[in-house]
Amino acid sequence: MKLNRSIVITLLVLIALSALYRIIPGRLPGFAPQMAIALFAGALFQKNRAWSFALPLASMFLSDAIYQVLYINGLSSIQGFYGGQWINYILIASLATIGWWMGTAKFSRVAAGLLAGPTAFFLVSNFIVWISGGGYHRPLTPGGLMMCYADGLPFYNTGLLSTVVFGAVLFGGYAFIRRSAVKFA
Repeated sequence: MKLNRSIVITLLVLIALSALYRIIPGRLPGFAPQMAIALFAGALFQKNRAWSFALPLASMFLSDAIYQVLYINGLSSIQGFYGGQWINYILIASLATIGWWMGTAKFSRVAAGLLAGPTAFFLVSNFIVWISGGGYHRPLTPGGLMMCYADGLPFYNTGLLSTVVFGAVLFGGYAFIRRSAVKFA
């Protein structure tokens, strides 16, 4: 996909809006558009794959920078930057690879990817929390791993829901625009 000026402006607006949405006070924890953006960027940028990583990372970084400014000024209890955060950046960016598989044409692949993305994120991120002794410091046993996964279920539920909702908006909007462009061409 060639990046013309209107596409670049649209992507910048998408990054800004998704970053601002992520810092809205009172939203459900984990209900954010970044996983859907990573999947969408992977599906959209099949030839220029660097963009598929850049889009969700830019959104995450911008919202984390805003969080950090609010935290420093005593306006938020959420710290923008913290130790180990780089793991979340890697995991979010890696979801673009699922997007590469998804593409934008087949509904079944898009639907499967919107379910697979947050599921993979949940499984890997909670495994990392467990193995590193984070969270509630569950024992390093199979039972402890299951407890860690149980601890993360509320975040999985909202992450899955948000990915499906924002993914439907992104992929549905893209399909609508493509069909509209064909009709008027």
